[in-house]
Order: sequence, then structure tokens, then C-alpha cells
Amino acid sequence: MNGGLLVAGTTSDAGKSVVTAGVCRWLVRQGVKVAPFKAQNMSLNSFVTREGAEIGRAQAMQAQACRIEPTALMNPVLLKPGGEQSSQVVLLGKPVGELSARGYHGGRQQKLLGTVLDCLAELRGTYDAVICEGAGSPAEINLRRTDIVNMGIARNARLPVLVVGDIDRGGVFASFFGTVALLSREDQELVAGFLVNKFRGDVSLLEPGLDMLHGLTGRQTYGVLPFRHGLGIDEEDGLRVSLRGTVRESAVAPPVGADVLRVAVCAIPLMSNFTDVDALAAEPGVVVRFVDRPEELADADLVVIPGTRGTVRALEWLHERGLADALRRRAAEQRPVLGICGGFQILGEHIEDEVESRRGRVEGLGVLPLRVRFAPEKILTRPEGRALGERVEGYEIHHGVADVTGGDAFFSDDEGHSLDGCRVGQTWGTHWHGSLESDGFRRAFLREVAAAAGRRFVPAPDTSFAALREEQLDRLGDLIEQHADTDALWRLIESGAPQGLPFIPPGAPA
Repeated sequence: MNGGLLVAGTTSDAGKSVVTAGVCRWLVRQGVKVAPFKAQNMSLNSFVTREGAEIGRAQAMQAQACRIEPTALMNPVLLKPGGEQSSQVVLLGKPVGELSARGYHGGRQQKLLGTVLDCLAELRGTYDAVICEGAGSPAEINLRRTDIVNMGIARNARLPVLVVGDIDRGGVFASFFGTVALLSREDQELVAGFLVNKFRGDVSLLEPGLDMLHGLTGRQTYGVLPFRHGLGIDEEDGLRVSLRGTVRESAVAPPVGADVLRVAVCAIPLMSNFTDVDALAAEPGVVVRFVDRPEELADADLVVIPGTRGTVRALEWLHERGLADALRRRAAEQRPVLGICGGFQILGEHIEDEVESRRGRVEGLGVLPLRVRFAPEKILTRPEGRALGERVEGYEIHHGVADVTGGDAFFSDDEGHSLDGCRVGQTWGTHWHGSLESDGFRRAFLREVAAAAGRRFVPAPDTSFAALREEQLDRLGDLIEQHADTDALWRLIESGAPQGLPFIPPGAPA
């Protein structure tokens, strides 16, 4: 096999990321050497590869589905929003500047097409198959001229396109038909068919509609995937309270101890890497929720301030919501608080920011002894160390450089020299994302939290976050294997879109 496929969607959040991962896991089970690819990703949920490149976490998750290491080739363009009007552009894993949406779509995006195609060609020369993920909808006709992630790349690389629709939202037939009908004749030639996602109920009731859709478009439906809880791992963006329980749903277990542990996560603006708390939700007896009011911290055993693309803005928001004073009171009362990356910086004495917000000196919450200066160069590393007697791995993505002037070290090397973060009483802070995925450290940290909170909570001795992730990816592969027409899907990946697919008017300019 030397094939490829573009998984597009009728809308954002139709299920492109998880379907791509599922197809990847299904293929690798068949002995196919496969890789994921997304030309352009807009997300604040990112990851650092072994070579120190920043890519979307969805592509890192898809690489895990392929059982390979993620690289910058798999997500050459990453856009990290810094507000309503601009985004940081990360090219081949490194930031290259800030651009407004108009500036990006007005010329810069199209200039990146060559780079994107080169990355895809390199992957296709290395792997048997490359499964590409689109972005949003391919029928964004206002953006088609400069598109490099949907039909733009499909046309240039001659990729067959599978359109995924979320039937749980309603209107899936109209969405399928309208998506095709708003594409040009040349684009329509590559749209092979459809995949229904998140179906609840009796599939036989859906079949007449699928037959009519085939009659209207000349295109087959390659499968109907049933609704399944707990499959939303490492999504690109968004805040879904239900997402926090998804890992636990794959292995429901009662608490080991007499008490549960309640974790409140401050839902700060421009929140980044919200998946840091997934590892907490994986623990039986840990209840994770997002909060935006001070009274919601009252019964929390641990409060987490997550990362953010707008540290100063998030700090202002905490003050506006009354959460800043509540966090200071918690720290004074020796009630556990954990700040991660931007959340760590917020807990310090002050921030000097001429890079992100350009606001100059801003006072922090003053509960940790550190001063932060934002540097133009972004720190992108995959550190390892020790904490609480356990090995820890993580990854760093930040412009802020912390000068820690007191407290105890959080993460240290084998000789006990401080590597990152600090702790004062029950207030902890670190720049390391993903540290809670280290099972031994997570258990030790939760034992400390439980002791400080006076809870009879006991971490499960055998929870493996990596194993739970693998189980989820296998569940995605099962969905494809059991509910998609895998023979037809194989032919599509290997041979491309069927010839002679009909044109559906009115179409759009080529």
C-alpha cells in the first residue's frame, strides 16, 4: 500500500480527530505502516516532540494510535490564538510571529502550501499510508482560495476525501449534501463519500436516509459509528465538563479509600493544555470539574490553575471573578493549590511581559516566591526529573522565564538540584505540562493533597494512564473495524476516489 486519505468534516467537532485516530489504529493492526497528518491546526492544546517541536496534541495522539513518535512533519502549521483577532504562527514546530486572521488568510497561508506539501510528501515516502485530518469544514467557501488544509491539500496531493458528520447534532443529511454541493466540480471529484458519527439507536431506521443520500449524491456511506462515551481524548480546543471524565469512563472503578477527592480547575481565558487534568480524572475517586466562581472553590480539596496563552489576561480574569482573593486565602490556609505553566506564573510576585500582552510589569498573586520575565524565545523541551521520590516526565511550552527566589524545589535531578517549579506549604507550581501522567508521581502528589485536605482518599495502586490511553485508542480502532465498511475504506485509501462521481449543483468556482 502507498495510499492516503483526507478525513474532512461537515463542521468543527464532527469527529475528525477521533475518526482519524481510529482509522490509524485499525490500519496499524493490519500491519500497515501509517502516519497522521494535519496541515494546519488551530489549537491551544499542544505537545512537544522529542526534537523540541510544538505540534497539536491531537496529532500527537494520532501518532500514538499509529504506534510511532510524533514529529513536526505531522502538523507543519499550528495557530495558537492569543485573542479574537490574532494568533501565534508555529511553523515546523517553532514560532515565527503573530498574525491577524486577515493577515494570515490574506496571503501568508497560501505561501505555506509548498511547505505543507513537502511535509506530506516526505511522510508518504516513508509510510505505507498517511491519514490526513482536515479542519472545520471543506465548504468554507469564503476561505477556499487560500485553503491549505482541506480541499486545497486534497487537490494538490490527489487525496480521496471522506466527510464525517455528527448525527447527534441533527441535520446530518443536509450537512452531507450541502458540503458536497458547495464545492467546485474539481473538488467534488475527490469527495468519495460519508461517515456518520455518534449515532444512537437502531441503524435500520437510518438506512432509508442513507439510500436517498446515495441517490442524491452518487456517493456511498462508509459506515455508521455508534455514540460512545469516553472517546474525546486530546481534542484540539473547547471546554467540555464532560470531557474531564472521559478517561475514567473506560475503566469505571469505585474509590479505593473512604473518601473521594474533589479537584476544581479554574476555567481561565485562553486556557491551554487543558488535558493536563485528564490524568487526575483517570484516578478512581477523583472528581474533576471546571469552575469560574469563588464559591465553587469552597469544597475543593485541590484547585488547579492551568496553562494559558494569555497569562496577564487570565490574571485579570481571576481578579474580576473574585477568584484571586479566594486563591490567596487558600494558600494562607494551607489548602492545596497547583499552578501549571501560566498558572504557575500567575501565582508569583510579578510578571514582566513585553512579549505576550506587552503590558510591562504586572503584579501576580504573590503566593509563590518567583518573578517571571517573558522572553522572545519560546522554551520547548521534554524534561525528566524526580519529585516526591518518584520519576517524572513532562514537556514545557512557554515564553515566561521564572526566577525562583525561595520555597522548596518541585522537580529536581537525581542529585537533588532544582530543575523547575517551587513549593511553599501546600501551594505548588511548575512549568511542566503532562507531569501528572507519570503514575508514581501522580499517586504521591494525590496522597499529599489528601493528607492536607484531611480526606481519607487512597490512590489506586494500579492505575496506568498510558494503558488507559492505549485502551481508548483500541476502542477507536474497534469502532472503525466493527462499524465501517473496511474493505471499501481500504480500497479508498489505496486507490483513491472512485472515477465518475457525479457533480452536485450549484457547486462553487474552481
